[in-house]
Amino acid sequence: MKIRIIAGQWRGRKISVLDKPGLRPTPNRLRETLFNWLTPYLPGSKCLDLFAGSGALGIEAASRGAEQVLLVEKEFDIIKNLHQHIITLNSKNIKIKQMDAITFLQKETTETFDIVFLDPPFEQNLLIPCSNLLEPWLNKSAYIYLETNANIIASFNNWQIIRQKKVGQVLGTLMMKS
Repeated sequence: MKIRIIAGQWRGRKISVLDKPGLRPTPNRLRETLFNWLTPYLPGSKCLDLFAGSGALGIEAASRGAEQVLLVEKEFDIIKNLHQHIITLNSKNIKIKQMDAITFLQKETTETFDIVFLDPPFEQNLLIPCSNLLEPWLNKSAYIYLETNANIIASFNNWQIIRQKKVGQVLGTLMMKS
């Protein structure tokens, strides 16, 4: 399967997605809506794409002007695919870290991000554990995008919902620290 980069410097370019259980790129309609919401905040931003998978969210952010994007993914074959995309796109602003997202978030950090994409495999119930570890990684006015198949957003009581959209079975929610 291939997905299309919607806008920015790589607009129209296609990237391949491995056929793996649980790997499901953000639907085009939802991705387009999300990045319309984020347009004012992307230029010059630092983005963290946990559970990078296809790389669709992080690569789209880089294409649209994010200064720096960090893709975190644990699966070796997916990492290999992401590296190939970076080479093909000749990207200088996308870095990849091969690591489990929870382990990554448990590390001490001095690095903070303006935008975080949280789109874990739905069946693993990782959103809440990740959200509990995110605070040290966030700039004070950070935006967090959550992608779920159920409305568990009530569990995020210290974040404010900015926008929300459902496409099929997928609920995309853009939030901000409150």
